[in-house]
Amino acid sequence: MKISAQDEYGIRVLLQIAREPGEEGLSILQLCEAEGLSQSYMAKITRALRLGDFIESTRGRKGGYILAKSPDDIRINEVLDALGGALFDDSFCQSHTGVQRICTNSVDCSVRSLWRIIQITLNNMLERITLRDLMGNENQANNILQKILEENVRP
Repeated sequence: MKISAQDEYGIRVLLQIAREPGEEGLSILQLCEAEGLSQSYMAKITRALRLGDFIESTRGRKGGYILAKSPDDIRINEVLDALGGALFDDSFCQSHTGVQRICTNSVDCSVRSLWRIIQITLNNMLERITLRDLMGNENQANNILQKILEENVRP
């Protein structure tokens, strides 16, 4: 399993916008400069974030992107869903059938059980994490995320 570049940059772009003190937002050029990305790639990311209702564009000469809702209301699992979807879903098995039309393990697959429980656990954690939790520095975010982890893993 891998986190995609679009997932990584999408969250970073949201953080750039959330940390911007002005009401005008950040332009695509400003976001490109801040993250070192091409305009076309940034347009792809901002489009996905706009369609997911996480950001809005402001018009005018000083137009840019602003958050569509409070950082407290932006859950990381929803952002990742908008950017690329789950790491695992049941359609995964249909695309890993080997040379056959149907997977030889389609009826009884312990590996599928593993991926499902990992996805459920991941969803459970990411549902608890908001954009606000990531807005501080790395140490602050680590402390917040550690508390969330401890609350989630109680015996």
